[in-house]
Amino acid sequence: MPSTVVQHISYDSARYVLRIRFVSGTVYEYNKVPASVYEEMKKSGSKGTYLNQYIKGHYKYKKIH
Repeated sequence: MPSTVVQHISYDSARYVLRIRFVSGTVYEYNKVPASVYEEMKKSGSKGTYLNQYIKGHYKYKKIH
């Protein structure tokens, strides 16, 4: 998953939580994210662009570390 912004993404299907680790090391959890959004992000050519267009501002989040 090469990206200049996103290092790793994972998804907890039981809780509908999308976890994103950025290249900087910062980790955020986005809540109530449908599995389809996670699947589309995995397929997207640019994880950062997808994040900005379809996740940020659409789902509540919290900074983990």
